Amino acid sequence: MTEEHPFAQYIRTLGKGRHGSRSLARGEAFDAMSMILAGEVEPVQLGAFLMLLRVKEETAEELAGFVAAARKSIPMPAEIPKIDLDWSSYAGKRRQLPWFVLSALLLASHGISILMHGSRAGADRVQTADALKALGISASASMQEALDRVDGKGFAFLGFDILSPGLQAIMNLRPLFGLRSPVHTIARMLNPAGASLSIQGIFHPGYLDSHQHAGQLLQEDIVVFKGEGGEAERNPDLVCKVRTVLGGEMGEEEWPALFASRHVKDEEMDISRLAKLWHGETDDEYGKMSVIGTAAIALKSLRQLGSMAEAEKMATEFWESRDRSYVERAA
Repeated sequence: MTEEHPFAQYIRTLGKGRHGSRSLARGEAFDAMSMILAGEVEPVQLGAFLMLLRVKEETAEELAGFVAAARKSIPMPAEIPKIDLDWSSYAGKRRQLPWFVLSALLLASHGISILMHGSRAGADRVQTADALKALGISASASMQEALDRVDGKGFAFLGFDILSPGLQAIMNLRPLFGLRSPVHTIARMLNPAGASLSIQGIFHPGYLDSHQHAGQLLQEDIVVFKGEGGEAERNPDLVCKVRTVLGGEMGEEEWPALFASRHVKDEEMDISRLAKLWHGETDDEYGKMSVIGTAAIALKSLRQLGSMAEAEKMATEFWESRDRSYVERAA
Protein backbone atom coordinates (compact mmCIF):
# COMPACT_ATOMS: atom_id res chain seq x y z
CA MET A 1 0.00 0.00 0.00
CA THR A 2 1.49 3.33 -1.08
CA GLU A 3 -1.49 5.59 -0.41
CA GLU A 4 -2.08 6.54 3.22
CA HIS A 5 -5.07 4.91 4.86
CA PRO A 6 -7.81 7.46 5.79
CA PHE A 7 -7.66 6.38 9.44
CA ALA A 8 -3.92 7.00 9.71
CA GLN A 9 -4.49 10.69 10.41
CA TYR A 10 -6.10 9.90 13.76
CA ILE A 11 -3.27 7.62 14.85
CA ARG A 12 -0.76 10.28 13.79
CA THR A 13 -2.61 12.94 15.75
CA LEU A 14 -2.39 10.88 18.93
CA GLY A 15 1.09 9.45 18.44
CA LYS A 16 3.29 12.09 16.80
CA GLY A 17 5.63 12.35 19.74
CA ARG A 18 5.93 14.44 22.84
CA HIS A 19 5.65 17.78 21.07
CA GLY A 20 3.68 16.90 17.95
CA SER A 21 0.82 14.83 19.35
CA ARG A 22 -2.48 16.12 20.70
CA SER A 23 -5.89 14.87 21.74
CA LEU A 24 -8.63 14.54 19.16
CA ALA A 25 -11.20 17.27 18.75
CA ARG A 26 -14.78 16.18 19.32
CA GLY A 27 -15.54 15.99 15.60
CA GLU A 28 -12.36 14.00 14.94
CA ALA A 29 -13.29 11.55 17.69
CA PHE A 30 -16.73 11.14 16.16
CA ASP A 31 -15.29 10.44 12.72
CA ALA A 32 -12.67 8.02 14.06
CA MET A 33 -15.18 5.97 16.05
CA SER A 34 -17.61 6.01 13.12
CA MET A 35 -14.93 4.47 10.92
CA ILE A 36 -14.11 1.85 13.55
CA LEU A 37 -17.73 0.78 13.97
CA ALA A 38 -18.26 0.73 10.20
CA GLY A 39 -15.41 -1.79 9.85
CA GLU A 40 -13.26 0.63 7.87
CA VAL A 41 -10.16 0.24 10.05
CA GLU A 42 -7.42 -2.38 9.91
CA PRO A 43 -6.88 -4.47 13.08
CA VAL A 44 -3.36 -3.12 13.58
CA GLN A 45 -4.70 0.43 13.35
CA LEU A 46 -7.39 -0.29 15.91
CA GLY A 47 -4.84 -1.69 18.35
CA ALA A 48 -2.52 1.28 17.94
CA PHE A 49 -5.38 3.76 18.29
CA LEU A 50 -6.79 2.17 21.45
CA MET A 51 -3.43 1.91 23.20
CA LEU A 52 -2.41 5.46 22.33
CA LEU A 53 -5.68 6.61 23.90
CA ARG A 54 -5.05 4.41 26.92
CA VAL A 55 -1.59 5.85 27.54
CA LYS A 56 -2.72 9.47 27.46
CA GLU A 57 -6.28 8.78 28.75
CA GLU A 58 -9.28 9.99 26.79
CA THR A 59 -10.51 13.58 27.20
CA ALA A 60 -14.10 14.66 27.72
CA GLU A 61 -14.16 16.03 24.15
CA GLU A 62 -13.04 12.66 22.81
CA LEU A 63 -15.55 10.78 24.93
CA ALA A 64 -18.39 13.00 23.75
CA GLY A 65 -17.43 12.32 20.13
CA PHE A 66 -17.03 8.58 20.68
CA VAL A 67 -20.37 8.28 22.46
CA ALA A 68 -22.20 10.22 19.75
CA ALA A 69 -20.72 7.96 17.05
CA ALA A 70 -21.54 4.82 19.02
CA ARG A 71 -25.15 5.89 19.44
CA LYS A 72 -25.49 6.64 15.75
CA SER A 73 -24.32 3.12 14.94
CA ILE A 74 -27.10 1.48 16.97
CA PRO A 75 -30.33 0.86 15.02
CA MET A 76 -33.26 1.98 17.15
CA PRO A 77 -37.01 1.37 16.69
CA ALA A 78 -39.09 4.28 15.48
CA GLU A 79 -41.15 4.29 18.68
CA ILE A 80 -39.22 4.57 21.95
CA PRO A 81 -41.15 4.74 25.22
CA LYS A 82 -40.21 7.35 27.78
CA ILE A 83 -37.50 5.92 30.01
CA ASP A 84 -36.62 7.53 33.31
CA LEU A 85 -33.30 5.93 34.08
CA ASP A 86 -30.48 4.42 32.03
CA TRP A 87 -28.43 2.05 34.23
CA SER A 88 -25.09 0.77 32.96
CA SER A 89 -23.45 -2.35 34.42
CA TYR A 90 -20.03 -3.34 33.11
CA ALA A 91 -17.88 -4.38 36.06
CA GLY A 92 -19.37 -7.41 37.80
CA LYS A 93 -18.98 -8.01 41.55
CA ARG A 94 -16.45 -10.04 43.52
CA ARG A 95 -16.39 -8.58 47.04
CA GLN A 96 -20.09 -8.02 47.65
CA LEU A 97 -23.23 -9.23 45.91
CA PRO A 98 -24.73 -7.00 43.18
CA TRP A 99 -27.22 -5.37 45.51
CA PHE A 100 -27.72 -2.58 42.98
CA VAL A 101 -29.99 -4.85 40.91
CA LEU A 102 -32.46 -4.74 43.82
CA SER A 103 -32.11 -0.94 43.88
CA ALA A 104 -33.10 -0.81 40.23
CA LEU A 105 -36.01 -3.19 40.73
CA LEU A 106 -37.12 -1.25 43.79
CA LEU A 107 -37.34 1.92 41.72
CA ALA A 108 -39.02 0.12 38.83
CA SER A 109 -41.64 -1.40 41.15
CA HIS A 110 -42.51 2.15 42.21
CA GLY A 111 -43.12 3.41 38.69
CA ILE A 112 -39.63 4.51 37.61
CA SER A 113 -38.86 2.98 34.20
CA ILE A 114 -35.34 1.62 33.78
CA LEU A 115 -33.26 0.21 30.95
CA MET A 116 -30.19 -1.60 32.27
CA HIS A 117 -27.44 -2.71 29.90
CA GLY A 118 -24.13 -4.43 30.46
CA SER A 119 -21.62 -7.08 29.55
CA ARG A 120 -20.16 -10.14 31.21
CA ALA A 121 -17.06 -9.20 33.21
CA GLY A 122 -14.23 -11.43 34.44
CA ALA A 123 -14.89 -15.08 35.25
CA ASP A 124 -14.13 -14.42 38.92
CA ARG A 125 -17.08 -12.02 39.25
CA VAL A 126 -20.81 -12.37 39.82
CA GLN A 127 -22.43 -11.30 36.56
CA THR A 128 -25.38 -8.91 36.48
CA ALA A 129 -27.25 -11.05 33.94
CA ASP A 130 -26.91 -14.10 36.22
CA ALA A 131 -28.11 -12.17 39.27
CA LEU A 132 -31.16 -10.93 37.37
CA LYS A 133 -31.89 -14.42 36.05
CA ALA A 134 -31.91 -15.69 39.64
CA LEU A 135 -34.58 -13.06 40.32
CA GLY A 136 -36.71 -14.27 37.42
CA ILE A 137 -35.58 -11.66 34.90
CA SER A 138 -33.95 -12.86 31.70
CA ALA A 139 -31.90 -10.69 29.38
CA SER A 140 -33.80 -9.26 26.41
CA ALA A 141 -33.05 -10.77 23.01
CA SER A 142 -33.30 -7.46 21.13
CA MET A 143 -33.61 -3.75 21.65
CA GLN A 144 -37.28 -3.91 20.67
CA GLU A 145 -37.94 -6.60 23.27
CA ALA A 146 -36.11 -4.55 25.91
CA LEU A 147 -38.15 -1.45 25.15
CA ASP A 148 -41.38 -3.45 25.21
CA ARG A 149 -40.45 -4.86 28.61
CA VAL A 150 -39.63 -1.42 29.98
CA ASP A 151 -42.95 -0.16 28.67
CA GLY A 152 -44.89 -3.07 30.17
CA LYS A 153 -42.98 -4.05 33.31
CA GLY A 154 -40.86 -0.99 34.02
CA PHE A 155 -37.50 -2.75 33.75
CA ALA A 156 -35.37 -4.60 31.20
CA PHE A 157 -31.79 -5.76 30.85
CA LEU A 158 -29.99 -5.81 27.51
CA GLY A 159 -26.62 -7.43 26.94
CA PHE A 160 -23.88 -5.33 25.35
CA ASP A 161 -23.41 -7.96 22.67
CA ILE A 162 -26.97 -7.27 21.52
CA LEU A 163 -26.84 -3.53 22.09
CA SER A 164 -23.59 -2.97 20.17
CA PRO A 165 -21.81 -6.03 18.73
CA GLY A 166 -19.08 -3.78 17.36
CA LEU A 167 -18.22 -2.22 20.71
CA GLN A 168 -18.48 -5.61 22.43
CA ALA A 169 -15.91 -6.99 19.98
CA ILE A 170 -13.52 -4.20 20.96
CA MET A 171 -14.16 -4.79 24.65
CA ASN A 172 -13.33 -8.47 24.09
CA LEU A 173 -9.79 -7.43 23.13
CA ARG A 174 -8.92 -6.60 26.72
CA PRO A 175 -7.20 -9.96 27.42
CA LEU A 176 -4.93 -9.31 24.41
CA PHE A 177 -3.91 -5.86 25.62
CA GLY A 178 -4.00 -6.49 29.35
CA LEU A 179 -5.60 -3.04 29.65
CA ARG A 180 -9.02 -1.47 29.49
CA SER A 181 -9.92 0.68 26.51
CA PRO A 182 -12.16 3.74 26.05
CA VAL A 183 -15.00 1.34 25.23
CA HIS A 184 -15.42 0.64 28.95
CA THR A 185 -16.21 4.34 29.44
CA ILE A 186 -18.26 4.71 26.26
CA ALA A 187 -20.47 1.78 27.29
CA ARG A 188 -21.29 3.39 30.63
CA MET A 189 -22.26 6.65 28.93
CA LEU A 190 -24.16 5.15 26.01
CA ASN A 191 -27.75 5.76 27.19
CA PRO A 192 -29.03 4.34 23.88
CA ALA A 193 -32.74 5.02 24.42
CA GLY A 194 -32.30 8.61 25.62
CA ALA A 195 -33.41 8.12 29.22
CA SER A 196 -34.02 11.23 31.31
CA LEU A 197 -31.12 10.38 33.63
CA SER A 198 -28.11 8.12 33.31
CA ILE A 199 -26.58 6.53 36.43
CA GLN A 200 -22.98 5.43 36.03
CA GLY A 201 -20.61 3.64 38.37
CA ILE A 202 -16.82 3.76 38.00
CA PHE A 203 -13.89 2.18 39.82
CA HIS A 204 -11.07 4.68 39.30
CA PRO A 205 -11.90 8.10 40.85
CA GLY A 206 -10.00 9.91 38.11
CA TYR A 207 -12.79 9.10 35.67
CA LEU A 208 -15.31 11.17 37.63
CA ASP A 209 -14.09 14.31 35.86
CA SER A 210 -14.17 12.85 32.35
CA HIS A 211 -17.64 11.34 32.78
CA GLN A 212 -19.03 14.55 34.24
CA HIS A 213 -17.52 16.89 31.64
CA ALA A 214 -18.47 14.61 28.75
CA GLY A 215 -22.02 14.52 30.10
CA GLN A 216 -22.11 18.29 30.08
CA LEU A 217 -20.81 18.40 26.50
CA LEU A 218 -23.52 15.93 25.48
CA GLN A 219 -26.09 18.11 27.30
CA GLU A 220 -27.47 15.19 29.29
CA ASP A 221 -28.37 14.59 32.91
CA ILE A 222 -26.05 12.11 34.57
CA VAL A 223 -25.12 10.84 38.02
CA VAL A 224 -21.69 9.24 38.35
CA PHE A 225 -19.85 7.97 41.41
CA LYS A 226 -17.18 5.52 42.51
CA GLY A 227 -19.32 2.49 43.17
CA GLU A 228 -18.57 -0.77 44.92
CA GLY A 229 -16.52 -2.88 42.53
CA GLY A 230 -17.00 -0.30 39.76
CA GLU A 231 -20.77 -0.73 39.53
CA ALA A 232 -23.39 1.97 40.15
CA GLU A 233 -23.80 0.77 43.72
CA ARG A 234 -23.30 2.80 46.86
CA ASN A 235 -21.02 1.20 49.42
CA PRO A 236 -22.77 1.98 52.74
CA ASP A 237 -19.48 1.59 54.62
CA LEU A 238 -17.79 4.51 52.87
CA VAL A 239 -18.29 8.17 52.05
CA CYS A 240 -19.60 8.35 48.47
CA LYS A 241 -18.58 11.28 46.26
CA VAL A 242 -21.24 11.89 43.64
CA ARG A 243 -20.85 14.05 40.54
CA THR A 244 -23.85 15.20 38.54
CA VAL A 245 -24.86 17.10 35.45
CA LEU A 246 -28.44 18.30 35.86
CA GLY A 247 -29.99 20.84 33.53
CA GLY A 248 -26.55 21.62 32.12
CA GLU A 249 -25.08 22.46 35.52
CA MET A 250 -22.33 20.36 37.08
CA GLY A 251 -22.60 19.48 40.75
CA GLU A 252 -20.75 17.53 43.41
CA GLU A 253 -21.74 16.25 46.85
CA GLU A 254 -20.57 13.77 49.47
CA TRP A 255 -22.97 11.17 50.78
CA PRO A 256 -21.90 10.04 54.26
CA ALA A 257 -21.15 6.47 55.26
CA LEU A 258 -24.16 4.66 56.68
CA PHE A 259 -22.18 2.47 59.07
CA ALA A 260 -19.51 3.39 61.60
CA SER A 261 -17.34 0.36 60.82
CA ARG A 262 -16.68 -1.57 57.63
CA HIS A 263 -18.14 -4.96 56.80
CA VAL A 264 -15.94 -7.86 55.77
CA LYS A 265 -15.75 -9.27 52.26
CA ASP A 266 -18.59 -11.61 51.35
CA GLU A 267 -16.94 -15.01 51.08
CA GLU A 268 -20.02 -16.89 49.81
CA MET A 269 -21.41 -14.57 47.12
CA ASP A 270 -24.62 -16.61 47.04
CA ILE A 271 -26.94 -14.81 44.63
CA SER A 272 -30.00 -16.55 46.08
CA ARG A 273 -29.66 -14.10 48.99
CA LEU A 274 -30.81 -11.27 46.73
CA ALA A 275 -34.32 -12.70 46.44
CA LYS A 276 -34.33 -13.71 50.10
CA LEU A 277 -33.57 -10.14 51.17
CA TRP A 278 -36.32 -8.80 48.90
CA HIS A 279 -38.85 -11.22 50.38
CA GLY A 280 -37.76 -10.61 53.97
CA GLU A 281 -36.46 -14.16 54.37
CA THR A 282 -33.01 -13.08 55.48
CA ASP A 283 -31.58 -10.10 57.34
CA ASP A 284 -28.51 -8.52 55.77
CA GLU A 285 -27.83 -5.03 57.08
CA TYR A 286 -25.12 -4.30 54.51
CA GLY A 287 -27.27 -5.47 51.60
CA LYS A 288 -30.36 -3.59 52.75
CA MET A 289 -28.52 -0.30 53.21
CA SER A 290 -26.71 -0.72 49.92
CA VAL A 291 -30.07 -1.15 48.17
CA ILE A 292 -31.62 1.84 49.92
CA GLY A 293 -28.52 4.02 49.64
CA THR A 294 -28.10 3.39 45.92
CA ALA A 295 -31.79 4.04 45.23
CA ALA A 296 -31.53 7.29 47.18
CA ILE A 297 -28.76 8.61 44.93
CA ALA A 298 -30.93 8.01 41.87
CA LEU A 299 -34.06 9.42 43.50
CA LYS A 300 -32.45 12.69 44.53
CA SER A 301 -31.80 13.63 40.91
CA LEU A 302 -34.84 11.95 39.35
CA ARG A 303 -37.31 13.54 41.76
CA GLN A 304 -35.31 16.78 42.16
CA LEU A 305 -35.27 16.37 45.93
CA GLY A 306 -33.71 19.06 48.07
CA SER A 307 -31.54 16.99 50.37
CA MET A 308 -29.81 13.66 50.78
CA ALA A 309 -31.87 13.00 53.90
CA GLU A 310 -35.09 13.47 51.94
CA ALA A 311 -33.87 11.07 49.25
CA GLU A 312 -32.86 8.45 51.80
CA LYS A 313 -36.23 8.79 53.52
CA MET A 314 -38.05 8.24 50.23
CA ALA A 315 -35.85 5.24 49.35
CA THR A 316 -36.52 3.73 52.78
CA GLU A 317 -40.27 4.19 52.31
CA PHE A 318 -40.00 2.54 48.89
CA TRP A 319 -38.23 -0.42 50.50
CA GLU A 320 -40.72 -0.80 53.31
CA SER A 321 -43.66 -0.69 50.87
CA ARG A 322 -42.04 -2.75 48.09
CA ASP A 323 -44.15 -5.09 45.99
CA ARG A 324 -42.71 -8.44 46.95
CA SER A 325 -44.37 -10.14 43.99
CA TYR A 326 -42.21 -8.05 41.66
CA VAL A 327 -39.27 -10.40 42.29
CA GLU A 328 -39.36 -14.20 42.15
CA ARG A 329 -38.53 -16.15 45.31
CA ALA A 330 -35.19 -17.90 45.48
CA ALA A 331 -35.26 -21.48 44.20
